[in-house]
Amino acid sequence: MKETWSFLDTFEPNFRPLVVIELAKGTKKETIEWFTKRIVDKKADGGAQLLIKPLVTENGDENIYLVGASHLRLLLGAETVGLVKECNDNSMRSFTYSSRKTFKDFADDNHNFLTMSECQYIVKHELENLRARDEKMIPGYPQAKLYPGKSIVRRLLTNGILLQIFPLHDREELKKLRHTWYGRVKIGYQPLDEIRSYFGETIALYFGFLEYFTFALIPMAIIGIPYYVFAWEDYDKYVMFATFNLLWSTVILEVWKRICAVMTYRWGTLLMKRQFEEPRPGFHGALGVNPVTGREEPVYSSIKRQLRIYLVSVPFVCLCLYFSLYVMMIYFDLEQWALDYHEEDKSTFSSLMLYVPSIIYAVVIEIMNRIYRYAAEFLTSWENHRLESSYQNHLVLKVLVFNFLNCFASLFYIAFVLFDMKLLRQSLATLLITSQILNQFAESLLPYWLQKRHVKKMKKHIHSPKTDMDLSLVEQINLEKEMCTYFGTFDDYLELFLQFGYVSLFSCVYPLAAVFAVLNNVTEIYSDALKMCRVYKRPFAEPTANIGVWQLAFETMSVISVVTNCILIGMSPQVNALFPDSKMDLVLTVALVEVALGISFKQCISNTLSINHMERRIKQIKE
Repeated sequence: MKETWSFLDTFEPNFRPLVVIELAKGTKKETIEWFTKRIVDKKADGGAQLLIKPLVTENGDENIYLVGASHLRLLLGAETVGLVKECNDNSMRSFTYSSRKTFKDFADDNHNFLTMSECQYIVKHELENLRARDEKMIPGYPQAKLYPGKSIVRRLLTNGILLQIFPLHDREELKKLRHTWYGRVKIGYQPLDEIRSYFGETIALYFGFLEYFTFALIPMAIIGIPYYVFAWEDYDKYVMFATFNLLWSTVILEVWKRICAVMTYRWGTLLMKRQFEEPRPGFHGALGVNPVTGREEPVYSSIKRQLRIYLVSVPFVCLCLYFSLYVMMIYFDLEQWALDYHEEDKSTFSSLMLYVPSIIYAVVIEIMNRIYRYAAEFLTSWENHRLESSYQNHLVLKVLVFNFLNCFASLFYIAFVLFDMKLLRQSLATLLITSQILNQFAESLLPYWLQKRHVKKMKKHIHSPKTDMDLSLVEQINLEKEMCTYFGTFDDYLELFLQFGYVSLFSCVYPLAAVFAVLNNVTEIYSDALKMCRVYKRPFAEPTANIGVWQLAFETMSVISVVTNCILIGMSPQVNALFPDSKMDLVLTVALVEVALGISFKQCISNTLSINHMERRIKQIKE
């Protein structure tokens, strides 16, 4: 007989806090009582059927609450969200409570069957699905309107009543993870399964991609070092390196697809059904009826949204692109000034001055990228997209278009307008190295230093008459609630995307680009691991089957790099010598090679991976 929610009891003798809820100070008592009641009420009564306890502090404030759930409640929640787990026959299936005995490592007394991150994901899902029934407003706040089906948590967040919800760290598990992840300097793979178990699939896939991309850069780096040493001043010899670069950028992304699928299948997210996507918290509009769900919710005209996009956002992005090109031309004026100064002076100082314009331009690029990011976020929010996926796609498109032009336009101009390979090498080296240094400082070192200062300050002010265990919990929560919030992997993937562009587009004229990229990524792995464990709040786990829209972004860059390297090969004296009479034949030949290589190599890699997969499956069947 199928179990139902009605038999669950909210009593749990060993309460385990999973999620922290912080309400605004001075929140009205009737609001707190209504909200906490809805959290503990049975599902049949419209509640979440979870456990909640206030965090008692020295000053008596009760604006922080700890949320947990009974073991049985979490198992039924795992079925609701569609978690995929491994069965005793080594197959992967969606977990169901009725067939729980068929799943590997399941036992009624095994509370570790679900990882802590999975438990926190279930609690978050249930909290976000607390919906208004017959309430017209949040009790105590007439301005916070409600309607049937509206998410209560999202309304509390948008009205500033609920300040934040975040998952609590497991100090013992975090200590083990830190030791195996970055606690000691070693050469080896990251503990991706442990990262996934603690932070979820989205974070684990980012670190998996970072690790894979770093290893994929090693062949480029190995070839680049002798190439740089023996032929770096002879720019006519870049043809072989450009050819290898062209093949490399095509192959590595096809291999990653296979590696990603293998990992996500093992983790159970490749087969996980997508949940129905709810409207994003910032979405607003007149109250109407959703034709799909039949629920009342805000509706907004798609025509109005399209007008905002094409009449405001697109012109603004074009204006920013024009400003980026204008700054680029100022950079070339500075380059000419530095060159003229060097020609007149011919000193060591004047030689160093040749690098100053590139360094200034690299810093300006980083500043412009960060300012534009805030403007792009504001514009995308103003466009009022209903779904989070639509919001993210429009934001990524805006940011990538600007960042691509801002970072690479000068390199294209130098290569294909000025035909100055020496300046191209200098500019590429300066832009790559400067951007890596600035990103390491802004994303890791600065937040870590600020967090250490904050932790010292907080420890001086935290006092409690409770036992050591209570003191540790109170201190932990007070420290974690003041930590920076991790807003996702967007900036991390963007940094890798730009690095991939620097290496794949023009590294044939500066073969050490891959070497610096490898060195940066090794330190990036440790610094990102440090900030995930020590600087930011623990993020909620988000199941995912791939790296999303970033796969398309990297593939697009790969196509552009194929075109760029083919043109560079076509520009070389060696290839030009083969077509002394007709440049049109040269152009057609280069274009034909681009298309043939793009199709043949992707097909070859795809077939190879399919054959390897079939061989492994046959071996498994035989065993």
